Parts: sequence; C-alpha cells; structure tokens
Amino acid sequence: MKKASIGERERGFLFKRGRFEKMLEPGEHWIAPFGGVRVDVVAVTDEPICEEAALSAYTRDPLFAESVDSVFVPDGFVALHYTDGLYRGVLEPGRYAFWKLFAPHTFTLLDTADDESLNGLPAHVRDALPEHLLVKILVHEHEAVLLYVDGVLARRLPAGQHWFWRRGRAIEAFRYDLRLLQIEVLGQEILTQDKVALRINFAASYRVEDPVRLHTRVERYESQLYVLLQLALREYIGGMRFDEVLERRDQIADRVLEMTRRHEEELYVRFVSAGLKDIILPGEVRDIMNSVLVAEKRAQANVITRREEVASTRSLLNTAKLMDENATLYKLKELEYLERICDSVGSISISNASGLIEQLGAMIR
Repeated sequence: MKKASIGERERGFLFKRGRFEKMLEPGEHWIAPFGGVRVDVVAVTDEPICEEAALSAYTRDPLFAESVDSVFVPDGFVALHYTDGLYRGVLEPGRYAFWKLFAPHTFTLLDTADDESLNGLPAHVRDALPEHLLVKILVHEHEAVLLYVDGVLARRLPAGQHWFWRRGRAIEAFRYDLRLLQIEVLGQEILTQDKVALRINFAASYRVEDPVRLHTRVERYESQLYVLLQLALREYIGGMRFDEVLERRDQIADRVLEMTRRHEEELYVRFVSAGLKDIILPGEVRDIMNSVLVAEKRAQANVITRREEVASTRSLLNTAKLMDENATLYKLKELEYLERICDSVGSISISNASGLIEQLGAMIR
C-alpha cells in the first residue's frame, strides 16, 4: 500500500485508470499500488479550482460539491465575484468553482446587453472592471459628445460619467467644444489690385451651434472654416489697391466677418468676432513707406519752423514799433542788452564817468 498525506489546506483527488473517483480530505490515506490508482494533491486557495472540463467530473462527488461555491456564467453575461462580501473580480462566460472552506463566495450576474446595469454598481466595483469589457466616457459641461455604436449615431451624451459594455460592439465618442473658439489665418500672402504682395495675420472667434449636423454633414470643419476665412480675405483685399488697404485697415475685419457669416448655416457654427492682427509689407515697400514717412515729418517740421519764425519776426516788429514810439522804453531795452553784455565781459575800460551809457552804447555799435 502507498500512503498519501494531505495537509489541512490541501485536498486530494483520487483517480483510477485516469477517471476521477472521489475527493480526499486532510489526513493520511493508504492507496493500493495497483489498478492505475493515483492521488493528485492540490492546495486550497482563493483561485478557481480547475478547468471547466474537469470541474464537471468533480462536481459529481457530493463531498466536493459541498466544499465549493460554483457558478455558471452564460454567454452575454459576466459575474461579479465576492469573497466574504468583498469584491474580488469579474468572471467572463464559463463554469467556475472556488473553495469555500475558509470564506464563502457569492456571485452577481450582469447582462452585458443592458448598459444600465453598470449604473447601479458601486463606484469602486465599476472602476475596477477591465477595459476590454466596457468603455468609460467622461463628458464635461462645455462639451457635446456624440455616441456612435457600430458606426451609427446612438445619441448625444449629457455631462457626466458614462459606461457601456463592449460585448463585440464598436463604440466611439466624438467630442465638440461648445466654448468660444478661435481660428487664425497666419502669414497669408495676398496680392493687391496694384500688384503689391502683403502678408496678413487674421483671427476670428466662433461657437459650434449644432454638433450633430456638423459631425454628420461637414468633414473636418476646422479646415473648412480656415479656407472660408482665407478666401474671404483674398476676395476683399485682392480687390483693393495698396493705399486703400492701409486706409481701410479698420474696416477689413468687419467686412470679412460679414462675408463669412453668409456661410454659418452651411457649417453649423456662429461667428462672433474677427480682427486683423498684422499687415506685413515687403522689404522694398517698407523702405519706400519709411522714406515717405520721413519726408512727411520733415515737411511738417519745416512748416512748424517757418510758422515760429514768422511769429518771432512779428513779435520783434511789434517791439520795435513800441520802442520807436516811446523813448523811455527804448532806453530800458538798451539797458537790458547792456546788462547782458556786462555779464559776459570780464572788464570794461572807460575814459571818465560822464556819458557812461553813451560810451557803452558806442562800444557795441
């Protein structure tokens, strides 16, 4: 006889000629060494006991059946596995058995055809579900999210967290920002009517009005908006001369905005504002403009200089008339100039004290 020793956290499976006979409990068992008898000793753990094919044979033994908690998960369902009330994991379609010698096992079947079954789960269980079984979609307040199932628009999702069973379906989410957005046309080269090449930087603000129609009827709508602004700029600026562009700089944005708003219904957006950021001139044109500006400023400076000279001459003329008419004023003015001269001269020699004013006056004549 052969002895088979089975520990407290072990169980034995007795086979005769390759067929399962019964389960052996902890202890020492004497086995006949003939007849193709063998004992497989397995550890008692929290993991599934064996493959589904062997499990169907084991469950025919009453002792084994009383020692395990088993569950059958049909196609189209999953089972949530709990040990002593604690979530352990999810079981996909198949037959499972777990030892219940130290803790009971319970199972909750969920129909993967019903997406609402996910909403009733505790958050920690739902978040622990593997990604290959479900899709998680978070929708922010400022977003419009369109749910597509197998290429067909299902619905527009409200703000919040959403979960969907995959179950062989192709689930896609398309997002559109409903906030005020901006599109820029930068470095756009445009030829004016008089053949001057300008580079334009332009910006416009817009909002998405109908995300469902926008997604189903317009391909790459941002590119469409860019081309729309680009063509409007070319049409308007290309029809003006260079001088007109500079003169009507403040009107360009309003005119382009008016032209683009004609296409709002086609693109399912609403343009809010637009602005011309920069007009960049070619190098030679910029040099010419600088020369013109310098000439204009010089001419303005000359005009101001002449105006001041005329005013100064007129003031001198008025002063001369007053001194001509008033001898005392003339003498006071003469004394003022003599004082200035004396301030600038180190020493003055005079012959005698009489006729001092006349002598100083003669010196400066």
